[in-house]
Amino acid sequence: MAETAKQTREFQAETKQLLDLMIHSIYTNREIFLRELISNSSDAIDKVRFNALTNQDLLEGTSEFEIYLLPDEDTKTLTISDNGMGMTYNEVIENIGTIAKSGTKAFLQKLKDSGSATDNELIGQFGVGFYSAFMVADKVTLVTRAPGQAKGVRWESIGDGTYTIEECEKETRGTTIILSLRAEYCSPENSEENFLNKYTLQNLVKKYSDYIRYPIKMNFINEEKERDSEGKIIEDAPVVKTTEVRTLNSMTPLWTKNKSQITPDEYNNLYKELFHDWEDPLEIIHSKVEGAVEYTTLLFVPARAPFDFYQREATSGIRLYSKNVFVMDNYKDLLPEYLRFVRGIVDSPDFSLNISRELLQHSAQLKKVGKNLEKSVLKSLEAMLSKDRAKYERFWKEYGKAIKSGVYSDFSSREKLQDLLLFPTSSSDELVTLADYISRMPEGQSVIYYATGKDRSSVERLPQMEILREKGIEVIYLLDRVDEFAIDALSQYNDKKFQSISRGDLKLDDVSSDSKKETDELSKENESLLTAVKEQLAGKVADVKISSRLKSSPVCLISDDNGISISMEQILSEMDKSMFKARRILELNPTHDVFKALKNTFEKDANSEAFKDYCELLYGQALLLEGLTPDDPISFAKKVASLMAGTK
Repeated sequence: MAETAKQTREFQAETKQLLDLMIHSIYTNREIFLRELISNSSDAIDKVRFNALTNQDLLEGTSEFEIYLLPDEDTKTLTISDNGMGMTYNEVIENIGTIAKSGTKAFLQKLKDSGSATDNELIGQFGVGFYSAFMVADKVTLVTRAPGQAKGVRWESIGDGTYTIEECEKETRGTTIILSLRAEYCSPENSEENFLNKYTLQNLVKKYSDYIRYPIKMNFINEEKERDSEGKIIEDAPVVKTTEVRTLNSMTPLWTKNKSQITPDEYNNLYKELFHDWEDPLEIIHSKVEGAVEYTTLLFVPARAPFDFYQREATSGIRLYSKNVFVMDNYKDLLPEYLRFVRGIVDSPDFSLNISRELLQHSAQLKKVGKNLEKSVLKSLEAMLSKDRAKYERFWKEYGKAIKSGVYSDFSSREKLQDLLLFPTSSSDELVTLADYISRMPEGQSVIYYATGKDRSSVERLPQMEILREKGIEVIYLLDRVDEFAIDALSQYNDKKFQSISRGDLKLDDVSSDSKKETDELSKENESLLTAVKEQLAGKVADVKISSRLKSSPVCLISDDNGISISMEQILSEMDKSMFKARRILELNPTHDVFKALKNTFEKDANSEAFKDYCELLYGQALLLEGLTPDDPISFAKKVASLMAGTK
């Protein structure tokens, strides 16, 4: 096989931007590069170790795994090497040269959108991994070989937007990264950021990588004079130099210890190490279960959702171990979809080391573990809500949509999740639970009122809110696209049904029989007018009624109790499900001057253009009040202009 010649390639445009940001101090905490590279090495060893369970040839006779650090003051280089999986020529191009693998487009957009984001926020959401090397190095060289490959691959870049790649000789599998450090990061005067200083490196490994499960080694030179037979130093003897290979990390799996022996910092450091985050987790759940199924679990709720959390391609899941040996990463079927934000490990002696995802899906033991974990997470969230509301609201800000999705997508979970829901309301600046709302309901209120809209101000401007505001009735605001799906799925809470202020009868129990009688009489008195408006708006509305809910507004658009709501119709339309239509009802305020003008125009000439325009304008106004665009904006604007000019 002919050797591939050395090539020079260009990074994508986004990669160039990223490298430029790395080089020009995007992060103040430059030492993070070491943790990133060590974590990559650990992942590579995990991969070869797991794959070797079914293919021993991958080990190439070496089953002792290690990560080695080699600082060299003469060449001003720091080398990080491992005997993990290594990469092929094409894998180097795909994983190192192609930026799409790192989520950098979203990373760069986040930088533009949020100038206040901290280092920790960004590194937690976007694992820049390998590219962090350019924060401290003028040149980065990568030499790698995958098991079974005759040749290795050499990759090199100075961070100028290009890189070279060629085949090379490499005797052992794995990856070696050589950082040619910038002068300021190998200066003896810069004690904290001298990354050639072995004690600085030792401290950084202890700080960030102590729980990496493979030994991280480094050579130390000991200088000592000879000693006599009694162990005393011989003063005039020459100094003898010896090399000592030290393991810098403890490698003790934290989850095997008793909870009382583990400090919060130890938990936090393990989480950051395992899941490449730079913020402490919001919540930690550590438990050991013995019985028919024996397992230890250590779960974390991250402080922030990843940038791609609500995208289909987002990766998440639980790490499975058997007797501290890694079995599988990102196993998604252990917890329900709505808890996909939970990260952590489950270690059980009952797990087989050689097991496929397909077999795991049918494992009765694993299903039982999953149900127990679900209960543990929900119990922890309930405790957080009752004991630390501020902390729970931070959780809700990040993962509330996931919990709400569980309400409408998982029938069996609705009761479990309903008390975890939070909503803004008309009566509070704080988020409230459904239980909070029920506790504040006045005597006689029979339903839970809600309103949908894009934001708080748009909901508060809805004409349907007027009568409820006047009566001092609290209204739940549904401002997320998923909210109405969740409310429809719940249907009721504590025997109180949910009632949209824009659907059907408002069920205001304190409305007097006289008011209802008056509305009925007005409807009968104006029956011919209502019929004429309905005919004029045929195909747009299903009915036209006299309103009992309007106070100052002339018109509103509602849907009846049967079928979907108008807001749901809009959401489904955006999802290319436009076959679902709301049954729209136009309600008119009989006390408003506009109604009187409409009635006068109708009585003068029911077939006039002016009456037809009034009908269209009222419908267009009702759409605008709902946050919708009139069917024909140009025609609507012309009718408004004509009306203002007095030509109609």
